[in-house]
Order: sequence, then C-alpha cells, then structure tokens
Amino acid sequence: MRIQPVRVAAGCLVVVVLMGLAVGCGGSPPTRRPLPAAVVGAPAATPPATPPAAPPPACDPWASLRPTNADDGPAITRIRQNGLLVAGIDLNSYLWGSVDPATGEVVGFDIDIVWAIARGILGPNARVRFVTMSPDQRVPRLRAQDVDVMVRTMTITCQRKSEVAFSTVYFRSGQQLVVPKGSPVRAFDASLRGRRVCVGAGTTAVDVLAQANLGAIVDLADNHLDCLVRLQEGQTDAILTHGSLAAGLAAQDPMIRVLEPRLDETLYGVAMNLNDTDLVRRVNAILENYRAGGPNSPWMASYRKWLAANLSDPTATPPPARYVD
Repeated sequence: MRIQPVRVAAGCLVVVVLMGLAVGCGGSPPTRRPLPAAVVGAPAATPPATPPAAPPPACDPWASLRPTNADDGPAITRIRQNGLLVAGIDLNSYLWGSVDPATGEVVGFDIDIVWAIARGILGPNARVRFVTMSPDQRVPRLRAQDVDVMVRTMTITCQRKSEVAFSTVYFRSGQQLVVPKGSPVRAFDASLRGRRVCVGAGTTAVDVLAQANLGAIVDLADNHLDCLVRLQEGQTDAILTHGSLAAGLAAQDPMIRVLEPRLDETLYGVAMNLNDTDLVRRVNAILENYRAGGPNSPWMASYRKWLAANLSDPTATPPPARYVD
C-alpha cells in the first residue's frame, strides 16, 4: 500500500507535510512520493542510554477542562488570525486517517473530528492544513507549537498529560496482537518467546510489550503500516497495536487475523499545547456537540461510516465526558 497524492477539495486548503517532505497543493496533483523506509528494529534487551525519567504524578486520564464557546483566548485568536487550523494527523491508518485513492482526499474517523473542530472555530468554510508525522514526533511537535491540534489515535497517559493537554476522551480501544493466519502464536503469552513483535516507535505498545516480559524481540518501526509490510514479508512474527488500528490492517489484508482479547484499555483524546487552555475548552465544547444526538450524532455517523463493519464491538457509543475546572 502506498500513500496517494492529496488533491485540493473545492472550498478548502489541504496541505500535507509527510515526514518532513512537503506535498504541495496546486492546480494539478503533485508528484507521487513513496513513504520513507521503516526504522530498523532493536532487541528488547538493549539497555537504555540514560536512566528512565521519574514517573509522573497519578492522574485521571478521563478528565479534561470544562468546555466553553469563548472566542477571545490567545490560541483561538491565533487560529482565526492564521485563517486555518493546523492539525497533526496520520496518513498510515486506514479507516482513521489515509488518502482515498479514488478522490485523493484525506479521510477517516480522525479526519472527521479535525473538520468538526475546524468548522467549530472557523465556520462552515474552514480551512485545514494537515501535517502527518510518526508517533514519536507527536509530543515534540505539539510542544514546539508546530500544530494546533493532534488528532492521531493518540492515547491519553499520565506521562503525556504532564507534557501536553488533552481533550475529553473521544474513543476507547486497547492493545491487540495481529498475526498471520496459521501462526503458532495464539495469544499474548509465552508463545511469543524468541519471536519478533513489531511495534510503532513512541507508542504505548512499546511499554505494554516490555512490561509483559514474555521474551519477545522488540521490532521497532515508524508505524503500524510499516509493521504490516514486515509481517507480509516474513520479517516479523506479530504486530502489537491498538485494536482500532488492527481492524484497519485486517481490512486491508485478509491473510492476517486480530487476536482477542484486548490487553488493556486505551483512551484517545485530541492533544494540544499545555498553554492553549482556551483551545482545550473550545475543543471540548465542539466534542460535546459532536457526541450529541444519540444514534444521529455526528460521532455515530462517522463511526458507522468508517469503523462499525471492522471492529469487534460494532455497537460502540461515544465515551462519556468528564470535566475538571
């Protein structure tokens, strides 16, 4: 699978920056470029170069700032003055964020949320600049204020909440193993000893695999799509990733299967710079409206379009919001 070029949709600006490579928008589609090569994996036993940082204080991953529709905060003002929303996304996650090869447009469940945020701040004719990056670039790019929001299946953790701000939870998932059909690996257990398990660098799957201490070899890649290529080529034995992302992989390749059960609960939130508290509150207000309406809510409409047919829980509903002042 290759990422297709992005075409400008009528009435909007879509500029994608792919792993440091600009993909321009103009009167005709830009030149097609292949994805960069995957990162070479490293064995789990390799000692860290520096001692690990002290764990952050305990937190409530569900809780976020109370919503408001105020327009006079510095982050909202910045976005309005720029005339567009800059959103960090992923183009390697089928069903969540990818390029439709038929239309050249960026589409997916996460992308629908980006447009809801953009229109909630800038109105119906909102413009978006999409910036795509690997998982380990998400926090640094937010802290550098390279993007306004990060909507990239990003798990809320206490460590990350000490570095960036999060909206309320917009989706629940969990880590699951992906293996070829016929694989001797039947579960997340001792059958993984000595086998290569591919994980995306900078993802929570790295920690889950390390803490399990099953004797598996950590095979680091830029992202889960690179892991799928390695699995197809026999270079790795399994993939550990969110079940929500694994569903997209299985939808692309009928020769793999996603193992039950989920190993944990992962909570996705829209990430922002810690200083952009007015933006956090505004995004939470937008998500309130996005969840509202029961089966006719924008959340449910997007879920039915992108995810319901491929996830193990086809009856999912929007997660409840929890607020702090």
